[in-house]
Amino acid sequence: MQIQQNLTVCVPIEKAETIRTWLLDSKVLDMDRKIKKTTENGKKYLLLPVTKIIPGYICLKDDKPEFYTSQKSLKELLLEEMPIREIAKIPSSWQVIGTVIVITIPEELNDRTTLIGQKLLQMYPRCTCVVRDKGIQGAFRLPIREIIAGHDTETIHKENGCVFKLDVTKVMFSKGNLAEKKLMSLSAHNEVVVDMFAGIGYFSIPMAVHSSPKKVISVELNPVSFGYLQENIHLNHVEDLVEPILGDCAVVTPEGVADRVIMGYVGTTHHYLLNGIKTLKPEGGMLHYHETVPEKLLLQRPVNRIREAALQLGKMIEIIEVRRIKKYSPGVWHVVIDAKIT
Repeated sequence: MQIQQNLTVCVPIEKAETIRTWLLDSKVLDMDRKIKKTTENGKKYLLLPVTKIIPGYICLKDDKPEFYTSQKSLKELLLEEMPIREIAKIPSSWQVIGTVIVITIPEELNDRTTLIGQKLLQMYPRCTCVVRDKGIQGAFRLPIREIIAGHDTETIHKENGCVFKLDVTKVMFSKGNLAEKKLMSLSAHNEVVVDMFAGIGYFSIPMAVHSSPKKVISVELNPVSFGYLQENIHLNHVEDLVEPILGDCAVVTPEGVADRVIMGYVGTTHHYLLNGIKTLKPEGGMLHYHETVPEKLLLQRPVNRIREAALQLGKMIEIIEVRRIKKYSPGVWHVVIDAKIT
């Protein structure tokens, strides 16, 4: 409820919390208005918003009150502009990547995409662009996305103490595997790591920033992703730790150098298992193998693929852990297998 008088109680800052609590308990603190600071004769005061004059205290009128605004949901913002049958189809989740919002909108709402984008920008004032996600395509797993509101699809996203520059219409960035990225970022102390399918540095950058590795070798085939990888290495000041290599992992990945190998791609990753194992030092090391797997094969197929590849090279394996990262599609999981190769 907005209070017309816009009254405040002026109190010394050192006593403000005690008085604020008393006003709250007395149900006279105006919760719709913001507390302000002021200084008189070098002494600091707080102006606590109240609903009536408080005897015994200096009460002042606030000529420029600042009100809290309650955050409405996307559906609530659209209620007056769309019929209920369409409101039910509005997505309840989306990704905020830097200053860009990425949302998947069903085809039934094709005529409403601009309106949805405008409302999202209203919800996120610091964002400048909304793009509609339509999936991925090709060997590079390029995103299919279109601007529905705002402008500028290139942004800088902050995550886990690192910064990533990218264009959301040109390269993928998933926030769904943050836990895995954090886990990897702490696992490579004093090690040589080879990050196959490095992308823009999803795993390489956090490892270099947080793990104190000897070296991270980052291999990426997509020239656009590789360009952002190079920029992100510079932005995170890890030029002395990360060596980017442009090319096909099957061709340019160095052999016999790594204590740890990350195979963080999904789709055709199993075709590169021999390369991944060969990249490890002769005495062996740790392999982190990603795959998308039907749930009924989750504990069998990826493990068997690693075992068969190791057997071809005369190596032994020990499965350390099988982790579910997220649902990839109905009945299919993105999983990671940690395998010790000797």
